[in-house]
Amino acid sequence: MKLDLSPQDIEFQEEVRAFLRDNLTPELAAAGRLATSVFIEPEFTLPWQRILHARGWVAPHWPKEYGGPGWSEMQRYIFATETARAGAPGLAPMGLGMVGPCIIGYGTPEQKAHYLPRILSGEDYWCQGYSEPGSGSDLASLQLRAVSDGDDYILNGTKIWTTHAHHANKMFCLVRTDPAAKPQQGITFLLLDMNTPGIKVDPIITLAGEHELNQVFFDDVRVPKSGRLGEENDGWSVAKYLLEFERSGGSSAGLEAGLSRLHSYVAGLGDADLMRRTTELATRIEAIKGTEQRILSAVSSGKPPGPAASMLKIQRTELMQAVDELSIMAGGLQACVHQLDAVHPLSNVEPVGPKELVTAMPRYLNNRAGSIYGGSNEIQRGIIAKGVLGL
Repeated sequence: MKLDLSPQDIEFQEEVRAFLRDNLTPELAAAGRLATSVFIEPEFTLPWQRILHARGWVAPHWPKEYGGPGWSEMQRYIFATETARAGAPGLAPMGLGMVGPCIIGYGTPEQKAHYLPRILSGEDYWCQGYSEPGSGSDLASLQLRAVSDGDDYILNGTKIWTTHAHHANKMFCLVRTDPAAKPQQGITFLLLDMNTPGIKVDPIITLAGEHELNQVFFDDVRVPKSGRLGEENDGWSVAKYLLEFERSGGSSAGLEAGLSRLHSYVAGLGDADLMRRTTELATRIEAIKGTEQRILSAVSSGKPPGPAASMLKIQRTELMQAVDELSIMAGGLQACVHQLDAVHPLSNVEPVGPKELVTAMPRYLNNRAGSIYGGSNEIQRGIIAKGVLGL
């Protein structure tokens, strides 16, 4: 496994750094630094997306013929690492990272021509209609009904935990088209317009006091069959395709940068126990980077990430939660103050307590879900037990 950067990779790394110095504004960097969740408000992500789109760098994993930059796996890793270290706001993943690749893999020529340019530009902002009140980890039990009616499906039911549905104008959605079939065999994958009559979006306010999640209700919603991705009743295959590489992508650089800032603050406290804990977490980050590099080496050789992707998902989310817990410990009582006004990147509100820890509590509360979303860590351990240990 050769992991040293080649001269070409070093040259590319310098190109990315120069681009970030020239284009990442203080406001956009503040949005990345003050993020309390994976999802950042589109008032910051969309301007950054337009900047990246103009450079041709907005979709690192897309094939070049569909608007991707044509990078190697190492270049993608370098780009993810450098943007995270610079504090760039993460782009909304539902379009670029999830439904876009699905449309490339399963879409008709007409669907590709219509949707892909709008995803790249940010003209379409997507949300994901997967979970339901009784179908979360057991997604195959979903019940949102889609009844065929001529050239349309008529949808009735609900989706929940729908991130940024209040911002989205599009949704990719799993629906039940054959209730008599085995659970995975009666599901269809649909692309739909959120402005369609009969769709109602109700906010869900998180423990952190933020409006990120929603429940979406469908009451006789008519969706054209031209929005179906893949074949009817084969939506489970499309959904699995979407998740195939989701857990293995990205970089731990953002986590490393956050821990570095926490380390600098803790060092000023003179607390030996907190310093010891911070050092232990830094060691765990090095282990995560080793896993990332093993996956990078495998994918660069044309191999799938395999169970290592599940290992990486567990390592990242559990370390993220450990960093959050340590931030709360470092902040003490001041970390418990509810002060979302001070978290907004354009706010002039002075925080209570140290500025370095103003996001500690909302991040702690939001990131409790990290070990559940994207496939719970218990499920990932089952994959490892089967794929590595043969259990």
